[in-house]
Amino acid sequence: MQTFAAIDFETANKHRSSVCSVGVVIVEEGEIIDRIYRLIRPAPNFYSWWATKIHGLSHADTREEPEFPDVWEEFRHKLTGFPLVAHNSPFDEGCLRAVHELYGMRYPNYQFSCTCRMAKKCFPHLVNHKLHTVAAHIGFNLENHHHALADAEACAEIAKQISMK
Repeated sequence: MQTFAAIDFETANKHRSSVCSVGVVIVEEGEIIDRIYRLIRPAPNFYSWWATKIHGLSHADTREEPEFPDVWEEFRHKLTGFPLVAHNSPFDEGCLRAVHELYGMRYPNYQFSCTCRMAKKCFPHLVNHKLHTVAAHIGFNLENHHHALADAEACAEIAKQISMK
């Protein structure tokens, strides 16, 4: 896997539709060709204390930001033809499906691969297969864990490393 788009969502609360940030790293033939980070006004528009504790974002950060359809429209065309990769892809794919459904947007059946599942096969000896653990194992310094772009970059590096094995 040398051509793909790694994607990561952060959510504001327990609802998968409450995406408040997205990070995307587009990789073509093993080289990063684009990085995208956007804040999003979540729906429903409230933050759980535990979500803010995890990623540091709050209502003040996103109250003036556009909603998902406007943000997605900015760059969705860049994803055409790229399989999507996420660490724990059921979560990120679930978020993407939930916001498409919430806003009545057609979901184009993005193809997802999961670097967490891949890592379990390639590195079965790790104590766990959380993003920061796998990133450290492959030598990627994930300094800003739970920032959507930093997590997407770590995911991209993991996918590149695993595909070389």
